[in-house]
Amino acid sequence: MIKNFEDLEIWKSARGLAKEIYRLTSDQKFSKDFRFRDQIRSAAVSIMSNIAEGHERSDNQEFVQFLYIAKGSCGEVRSQLYVAADQAYIAQKNCDELTQVFKRLSIMINNLIDYLKSSGTKGTQYSGSNHSTGSIRSERI
Repeated sequence: MIKNFEDLEIWKSARGLAKEIYRLTSDQKFSKDFRFRDQIRSAAVSIMSNIAEGHERSDNQEFVQFLYIAKGSCGEVRSQLYVAADQAYIAQKNCDELTQVFKRLSIMINNLIDYLKSSGTKGTQYSGSNHSTGSIRSERI
């Protein structure tokens, strides 16, 4: 049983990706485009923040709403990575690798959404197999 959002694998992954976005955008190439830098950072932080906030809510329906927001932020970061590559702020290889990782996270979030929607339990103290950890298979798109 998961009691804290810090135990969710999707939150751990989102945290690691936010850290990577901060590292990547610390490069001098981003220094003059501070609005863009701040936007991609904000979107990356939004993923982990919405997972955490949703988990702290009172029921699965609210959690699902926040997971949808987190999933949308995954898409936002992916889109911004393409802009960063197009502006030569990052190498295309870095863009491709990171977009794949964000796609996998988006799939994991979606799988948790599907599980929560089909679950008969209410509240954040749900139980179940590995679904409750947010460490869900990532083969679904």
